[in-house]
Amino acid sequence: MKYRNYCLILFLLFLFSLGLVKAKELPLIGKVIYLDPGHGGSDPGAVYGNIYEANLNLEIALKTQKELEKQGAIVYLTRYGDYDLSVKNAQLRKRSDLSRRANAINKSLCDMYLSIHLNADSDTTWRGAQVFFDDVNKNNVKLAEIMQNTFKKNLNTNRKYKQVTNQYMYRRINRLGVLLEVGFISNPNERYLLQKEEYQEKIAKTITEGINNYFNT
Repeated sequence: MKYRNYCLILFLLFLFSLGLVKAKELPLIGKVIYLDPGHGGSDPGAVYGNIYEANLNLEIALKTQKELEKQGAIVYLTRYGDYDLSVKNAQLRKRSDLSRRANAINKSLCDMYLSIHLNADSDTTWRGAQVFFDDVNKNNVKLAEIMQNTFKKNLNTNRKYKQVTNQYMYRRINRLGVLLEVGFISNPNERYLLQKEEYQEKIAKTITEGINNYFNT
């Protein structure tokens, strides 16, 4: 996967050198973005009937990857299928999974990471995409604000970005990044939308727009 990404970026640079591609067409060229679709494998996340959060997280992440690559970014995912990253026979499987995700992101030296999840609450009227950040990286709050404003513009949400503390995974990541809860799977109307290809693509384009907004400020 890394080989494919580097071949892509070399090809795009070649097109640049020939003048066949303009900078405005590839605003994210050279940027390394790490997407983390939450849950997977034995951890499905929130479940409503036969709808698993883990599957929707991955579908949205893969669509976001395509949008980012169209703009020249090098994109990695912590997972590309329905599995987790835990060490086999680990006593604390969830912690092992989160630790390995954090390590992969740190080692990549990426320009930005985005952890993609769906929210859930016992109050099924709650809805809307929301951004969470940890202050382990001083620029995370700026990214959270910009991404939340982009969500408000495109995804019909009035929620505010919020700081999280003592979250095992995010305290261990030193790269720039935030947690994106892109909707409430517990809300019937939003759950319906989140399963639709068109809405997933809208989310992917919104995330890509937010990334561009950050790097252009």
